[in-house]
Amino acid sequence: MKMQNKEKIQQRNHQEHQKDGISDERKFDKVDTILAQWQRERPDLDSAPMGIIGRLGRLAHYFEAGVSEGLEQFGLTRWSFDVLAALRRAGAPYSLSPNALLQSLMITSGTMTNRIDHLERAALVVRENNPDDRRSVLITLTPAGLEVIEQAVSAHVANEHRLLASLKENEREQLAGLLRQLLLEFES
Repeated sequence: MKMQNKEKIQQRNHQEHQKDGISDERKFDKVDTILAQWQRERPDLDSAPMGIIGRLGRLAHYFEAGVSEGLEQFGLTRWSFDVLAALRRAGAPYSLSPNALLQSLMITSGTMTNRIDHLERAALVVRENNPDDRRSVLITLTPAGLEVIEQAVSAHVANEHRLLASLKENEREQLAGLLRQLLLEFES
């Protein structure tokens, strides 16, 4: 069923691209159709940024779906994986203060509280008194949480390799460098 739908979409795209003057000599995507339409309707407009940002947006959607699907087998969502992964990256004893988690994940404190509550109910994390500061707590992976994240992170990385399989290693490195350069403009 999925293959038939994919073939229908490809056929419809082919017809649309021919109408918009896109050559069959190269592969094209939906963004090419939009760019060709703008070129036809507004040749004075430099729509090149639309192509980059449009593709990044579409790819983000596909990547998010692919990552979420890969995490389902572990009973995790993207956000629960992110919290468990942040704790695992912290190293033994796999504990962080709620504030350190907030900084790591860039979310609000209310959202963090809800996420920790959910993971605590699932017995993947516990709140423990901070031995260095009796006024605060640490969020710590439970043995079950450590086991889940160990399995999930291995599968997650393999899944991300699969999602990027159409790119050669040097292309991945080039893309990573360009995206880093762009991201630094917003985060510095």
